[in-house]
Amino acid sequence: MVPDEVVITQAIVSTYLKKFLDCTRTEVAVVGGGPSGLVAACFLARAGRRVVLFERKLGIGGGMWGGGMLFNEIVVQEEARGLLEEFGVRTRRFQENCYTADAVEAVSALAFRAVQAGANILNGISVEDVVVREGRVIGLVINWSAVQVAGLHVDPLTVHADWVVDATGHDSEVLAVIERKAGIRLFTATGKRLGEQSMWAERAEQLTVENTREICPGVYVAGMAVNASFGGPRMGPIFGGMLLSGRRAAERILSRLEGKEERP
Repeated sequence: MVPDEVVITQAIVSTYLKKFLDCTRTEVAVVGGGPSGLVAACFLARAGRRVVLFERKLGIGGGMWGGGMLFNEIVVQEEARGLLEEFGVRTRRFQENCYTADAVEAVSALAFRAVQAGANILNGISVEDVVVREGRVIGLVINWSAVQVAGLHVDPLTVHADWVVDATGHDSEVLAVIERKAGIRLFTATGKRLGEQSMWAERAEQLTVENTREICPGVYVAGMAVNASFGGPRMGPIFGGMLLSGRRAAERILSRLEGKEERP
């Protein structure tokens, strides 16, 4: 017998609220559900860590869905091909060190593996501020994305996290808030975001991974937000660097959770 409408409502609200409350104090909060954020969340969850990913849109996957100019194929290099295949994504060799994958298959696999590993993904939620204590980011201030879109005066709620990952892409939105409001100097040459440069795929892929690191106390940066922060170029529809950046962010945070130190 099909449950009535009230039972359906009760099931959704009670189950969601339990999931949400479990995320209010977490080990890692990832902001942004693009490829780097999904990979980071998956590897952290696989390691048994409590991780929540906030995505402001209804759909996750970032720019990967559209491939290049809505041709929904993506390109990855050899190293990232292995990572995709670890997630169950099929790849095709185009030429040496150049492989293609179906963008829809890739996003679907990343999301499925992350959730199955134990990561909580909460979509439709925007991060509008950070929580800072003694010069370190210890949490996020969140609200429904629909509230922001409608311009409603609705106060937000707060979650605490041992570590935050800014995986918000070109806009590096968490770091933008930190610059504007927190008075914290970033671990860059100027203490602020250096801005994204024009396209240079090879260089961007390298720098995206190399510069995945703690960018200010309590915050790591991953994916395209790396180049927006450290002044690297954009790379276009090659996604290997973003995937590898997500894995590197997870590895470095796991080391910190285990008590190991890292120099900025």
